[in-house]
Amino acid sequence: MTAGRLVLWRHGRTAYNASARLQGQVDIPLDDVGRWQARVAATTLLAAHTPTHVVSSDLGRAADTARILAQAAGLVVTFDARLKERAFGEWEGLTGAEIHERWPDDYAVWTAGGEPQRVGAESRADVAARTGEAIEEHAAALDRSDLLVVVSHGAAIGSAVAELLGMPANWRWITGMHNAHWAELVPSAAGTEPRWRLAGYNLGPVGASSDWNAGPDHPTEQDRDADEETRDPR
Repeated sequence: MTAGRLVLWRHGRTAYNASARLQGQVDIPLDDVGRWQARVAATTLLAAHTPTHVVSSDLGRAADTARILAQAAGLVVTFDARLKERAFGEWEGLTGAEIHERWPDDYAVWTAGGEPQRVGAESRADVAARTGEAIEEHAAALDRSDLLVVVSHGAAIGSAVAELLGMPANWRWITGMHNAHWAELVPSAAGTEPRWRLAGYNLGPVGASSDWNAGPDHPTEQDRDADEETRDPR
């Protein structure tokens, strides 16, 4: 058997997201906007679905996003390191302009859809293999009555979607996932390939603010109190 629906949910905003820096596996936390995004998105997700299991990357930004949903749903988060973001080696923490200045040839290869060879970056194929394996393993332990939420990262989710749909790892036919948005997949009929079908992509709150990436238009005292309550004390 397998889960009846998968939700692959990207974490909320971080300071690196806000400054357009490549995060990779740097363990940077959610910022105030990211915690707000996670709360609003969790409310939207729970209005449409009833998750039965939540599995998350063990990086803090994903873990804290997962905890917000799990607390609201009365669930406990399971952590799996295979759901980490793609590693980008020496590029982690840098902006696109900084990467272009220091590695112009590798940057050109990367932006064209190729693999940078000299900076210690993880390949798309490796990311697809590890994320796909993890998701399939967790889903296979469930049945069609279950809804599995997997909390991960932008590049990792893109690779996982490609893997689950039987597409090549360098598949670039969809846009990147917005912060605190998700993809939904449902299982195909038994014995058919690919095993999963895409039911929705880049789903999330509609009309939550005039600029989702900037946060609420008019933060309330309740927003500020919630930020304090959901801030990771570590």
